[in-house]
Amino acid sequence: MARGAGRAKKLGTLLSGLLECGAFCGIIFGWASLVYVLKSLGYFVQWCESSDTLNPNGTLYPDCSGQDEQFSLVFTIGSFMNNFMTLPMGYVFDRFGTAVARLIAISLYTGGTLLVAFSTPDLAMLLFPAMSMLSVGGILLILTNMQVGNLFGKYRSIIITLYNGAFDSSSAIFLIIKVLHEHGLSLRGMFFFMAACSAWHLVRTIFLMPRMHIPYPLPPAYNYG
Repeated sequence: MARGAGRAKKLGTLLSGLLECGAFCGIIFGWASLVYVLKSLGYFVQWCESSDTLNPNGTLYPDCSGQDEQFSLVFTIGSFMNNFMTLPMGYVFDRFGTAVARLIAISLYTGGTLLVAFSTPDLAMLLFPAMSMLSVGGILLILTNMQVGNLFGKYRSIIITLYNGAFDSSSAIFLIIKVLHEHGLSLRGMFFFMAACSAWHLVRTIFLMPRMHIPYPLPPAYNYG
């Protein structure tokens, strides 16, 4: 007789899902912290212009409103994609199941982090597709994690709420990147590390997530992974 998933496996799925949502899914909402790093590196600096305002030492203040507009546009497009792509990504998840949806999400996320890693002030336009890919990949990852609540019966709603909270908390990741950059770590190195974390997402997809969906209510002796 087949045995269902044990408590340890379910707990591992829950905790690893919380880590995934809290560290990766909604990082675009911490964009304001990343902007400080990008400005210090000279991204979109060509949009700054000379102004007529003098600073105390007698030199002109540059007018960087154009640079700010570019950063704002990157975030606007990325956050729009986060909401707009929820419906088509939900269809992909329902139609093709967890494994396919997560492979798409991992591909998008890896591509987005690599685009940021390979970007330079001269290739700042890479930020536009990069943030959109991170945003869509993140929303698809959290969609696949919501079903984990089905493993815990009457605690289902609490688990879903925890995942939503973790998603919002992931905005702190760019703040951490800002602090680490101030202590000498390179932006490229940190985003290469984030890209390498996709291997962990892949392992979790294989061993701690179902191929299709976790049913509710949970049938007896249900197993997955």
